[in-house]
Amino acid sequence: MGQPVKVQVLLRAFITKKIMKKLLLALIIAAAPVAAAPSQGYFTMDAMGCMLLRECTEDVKQIRSIQDLKNTYPNSNYDTVSNEFNDIIKSFDRIGVGVFLANEKYFPVGHRGVYHTVGNNFFLNSAYMHRQSTLMSVTRHEGWHAAQDCMAGTIKNSMIAIIKNEDDVPQIWQDIATKTYSDMPGAIPWEKEAFWAGKTEGMTARALDACAAGEMWKVYPPTPLTGLWLKRNGYID
Repeated sequence: MGQPVKVQVLLRAFITKKIMKKLLLALIIAAAPVAAAPSQGYFTMDAMGCMLLRECTEDVKQIRSIQDLKNTYPNSNYDTVSNEFNDIIKSFDRIGVGVFLANEKYFPVGHRGVYHTVGNNFFLNSAYMHRQSTLMSVTRHEGWHAAQDCMAGTIKNSMIAIIKNEDDVPQIWQDIATKTYSDMPGAIPWEKEAFWAGKTEGMTARALDACAAGEMWKVYPPTPLTGLWLKRNGYID
């Protein structure tokens, strides 16, 4: 943890494998005229980039509460997750994160959701959100990335920082993240705690509430390297 390379990793703000690809794509798209539809077709990274930049907005609607999902999926039952989902949405609203339900055409195959650390918007893949277990797993996981965004000073920058000490993450989530991101090991510290949060009731909701209340570093004391970075950049004394 004390090696200089770790500081460099923090400053580079690894998000997730898929997010980093999207950010690079977003930079490319932002440098040129953007059409209202992805130039490389749907179900591609290009389509996701178009959505993230809010250029592609067809079949993308904002979600303000669990009721919006109930209206979209009248045959689904969200009773066991309604309160937690609404708590997260309320914190997102206080923080300034928009939540959207988007058609599956904007996601590469298999992608269920994404939080965009630059635009500070969270997108859910409509093909999967009829299942309450999937809805909450994705919302918690990507919501944790938003909390990591908050931990790194403010969501208004493009940085994220781990919230928990790495050794505090249960081994099962460390193993899953290590396997999933074996080709991108720098992202593992961020992902292993997001996997943990994704399967833990209330964990993300509490972190986002702390962020919204302006008490992120009080409730979650920064790890040594994060604290050093926050001090150097004037976020904390």
